[in-house]
This record gives sequence, structure tokens and C-alpha cells, in this order.
Amino acid sequence: MRVPVALPCKLSTVPVLFENLKVHNGRIELHAIAAGPPDGPLVVLLHGFPEFWYSWHKQIGPLVAAGFRVIVPDQRGYNKSSKPRGAASYSLSGLTSDVLAIADQLGQDRVFLAGHDWGAAVAWGAALLHPQRVAKLAILNVPHPSVMRRYLKTNRGQLRRSWYMFFFQLPWLPEAAFSAFDFRLGVRALRRSSRPDTFSAEDLAQYRAAWSEPGAPTGMINWYRAAFRYPSKFPDSTVHVPTRILWGERDAFLLSGMAHDSLRYCDNAELYTFPKASHWLQHEEPARVSELLIDFFRGRPA
Repeated sequence: MRVPVALPCKLSTVPVLFENLKVHNGRIELHAIAAGPPDGPLVVLLHGFPEFWYSWHKQIGPLVAAGFRVIVPDQRGYNKSSKPRGAASYSLSGLTSDVLAIADQLGQDRVFLAGHDWGAAVAWGAALLHPQRVAKLAILNVPHPSVMRRYLKTNRGQLRRSWYMFFFQLPWLPEAAFSAFDFRLGVRALRRSSRPDTFSAEDLAQYRAAWSEPGAPTGMINWYRAAFRYPSKFPDSTVHVPTRILWGERDAFLLSGMAHDSLRYCDNAELYTFPKASHWLQHEEPARVSELLIDFFRGRPA
């Protein structure tokens, strides 16, 4: 189904036609938004917690205007996608297999891959486990997995910022807290950790609707449970795919030093920092993020 949606943006003033796409990976069915020319180079954008495809709505228009075919899935556990039971269903190997399923269904050997937050963790994983399937890798505000593990073990400042990850290991209570009072905790977390007016009332209504999908709170939180119970292992911790890291330095959840340390785990990487941006980088600096993605995927200097 095609739904015309006007996306006012710096690079495109033409209404963009969104398609609701279904991608199958075994028993997992992913809902995705698709846009752009079917024969254009494929860009896959992965959202994080507690968002859904809408996380990237300000980047879709510019990427389409630049000639890319853009696929933005609801990752498993989120919004309209399948929500399999049990934390084991959310191990990194399963999450990265969803990326491959998107590429396979669209007949693409390799994709341009971008991720934010947990979506960035999946993007790192895809580049490490399946480098032959990733043409270029763009990362927003999540470090290389080896850096994340080291900081959680050795850095007290990061450990304090990551307190919620440990709370999410409890059964049922995190879901109950997150869902209480019309998802007040989720709304407050978005507002307090972002620049003023980053998330409008309309944006927050979109998120509440996604969080209200049956099983969504448990599916979303199971990502954190899986990270602790089924930690990922990589045969080679070095990313050999060309990588561009974008980082909002006022991130309330992740120390900026991790962005710099992540460069050491990449053969070919560059870092762009945003001193006035928070964790929610693509929302706060949409035009610049879109520009950096387009230039990187096209192979032009920023």
C-alpha cells in the first residue's frame, strides 16, 4: 500500500510516497516503511529503544530525493512487527538476520546500513558478522560492542548512566513501570534527555500508539535481557566495512569517549561530533545528519 506523506526538508519539498512493506524471516514478520525508486541503491535505517520506524522520519525524504531506495523497519519486538516470546529471540544473531532478510527479499547482495541506539548495535553486529553484506556503515550514538562491554566493566560513570539496563533484567516490573499512566515514564525519558521541544505532542502520540501494540513493552525490553543473557561473540572484533560515526556529545546515556575509542576497532572510520546535540541526534540535527548520510553513501567528502 502506498501512502502519500509530505516531508518538508532541506533537500526535498516533494511529497514522498510511503509503502507499507512486510518482510519475512522464518516465523518473524517485520513491518517496514519503504520509499524511493525501486532500482535505487538500498539504504536500511534501524531505530533504537524506545522508538520505531518513525525515529528516522526526518531522514527518509532527503535520502529519497538523493535517489536511494529507503527501507525503515520496525525491528522485532516493536510496533507492528512480530514480538516473539522469550529473551533468546532477541539475541544479536537473530536481530542481524532480520537485516539480511530485508536485503534478500529485495534481491540485494549488499546494503548501506545506518543505525541509532539499539539499531546501531545491530548495525555494528551486521558489519562484524556479515561484512560481505554491508557496503557502508553509519552509526549514531552507540559505541562498538567491545567498547561498550569494556566501559560497563571498568567505568563507574558509564555504569551509573546504564542503571536502567540492570533494572530491565527484572521480570514484569519494567514493563509495568514503563506502561503506567499512559507511558509516562517513556515520555518523560524522551523529554528529559533531549533538547527542549525535540519531541512534539504529535511525536509523542505516535510513540504512545506504538508502545500500546500488544506485547510491545515486553518485546522492547527483551532486547536488554538478551544482551545480558546471550552476549554476542565475534570471530573478529575489527570492522572492515567503511564506517562513519555521528555522535551527539550531550548524550545522557553514553559517554562521548566511547565514540573516539570505537575508531580503534575500525579499519576505515571517521567520527563527526555534535557538541550541542543529545542522544536523539537525528531528531535534533535532521538536516546535517541527512547530509552526512547521503554524502557518505554516495562516496563524496562531507
